[in-house]
Amino acid sequence: MVEKNNRTVTPYRGGVFFDLMNRVRLILRLIRDRRVSFLIKLLPIGSFIYLIVYPDLAPGPVDDAAIIWLGMYAFVELCPPEVVQEHMAALDRQVGKQKGSRATASSEVDDVIDAEFREVK
Repeated sequence: MVEKNNRTVTPYRGGVFFDLMNRVRLILRLIRDRRVSFLIKLLPIGSFIYLIVYPDLAPGPVDDAAIIWLGMYAFVELCPPEVVQEHMAALDRQVGKQKGSRATASSEVDDVIDAEFREVK
């Protein structure tokens, strides 16, 4: 008898660039939100200004990327959690609508076949 494996499959969300664009959209939404403190809003703005104005501390883009990542991470972490969750839910709904319009056109092509493998001797 063949044992069935009941695994759940996590849907593909778009990869690194999709996550990066979603994070940028989240930060832009949080910057425009009045419930976020002005002082906290200075973190991503300051890290962006650093990228443009300040000379390199180390050769290559590693220090610049680290400063940008740290500014983005700290900004989202310091924002009120309920505000962040609200904006993330809105972004998920927006992405769901965009993917939903594409999914109807491609669903006929992307059929999934559930099958089992057995070796015939």
